[in-house]
Amino acid sequence: MWRSPPAGSLLTATSIAAVQVVVIAVGRLRPPYADDVAHYAKLLRRYVRLEQLELRDGAGVAERVASRVPAGAFVSLLDAGGEAFDSLAFARFIEARRASGRDLAFVIGGAFGIELERVEHRLSLGPMTLPHQLARVVLLEGLFRAHRIIAGEPYHH
Repeated sequence: MWRSPPAGSLLTATSIAAVQVVVIAVGRLRPPYADDVAHYAKLLRRYVRLEQLELRDGAGVAERVASRVPAGAFVSLLDAGGEAFDSLAFARFIEARRASGRDLAFVIGGAFGIELERVEHRLSLGPMTLPHQLARVVLLEGLFRAHRIIAGEPYHH
């Protein structure tokens, strides 16, 4: 059941019950990153339906990734040359996607990146090159922070 948002919240009256965030990552998550990803995934459960998919790198990976994107989802590919956001702008981006009622799929390529036919957005986590496993941690932390901002909760700690 939808409740009124807290004062100062970015949250709109649009129900997001049917919207999910899917993170499709090429390559296996290994320690020490696995614990951090599990931590943020647990924190995110309070705010969003999160699904994480891991696919092996190798021949045909782009086709396998494309086949796992939910039908009709908004696709954002992590790309060093993509659009960079500060925390508030990323929260506004996430809220706009949620308000559209479409699932949101983030795709993280493997060590050598990935190209897909259907991409609506390219997201940069910053100008530095990050290992794909660390990029996954940073993305989930950013999603958690964005959802706290949307909910009108403190997000600086």
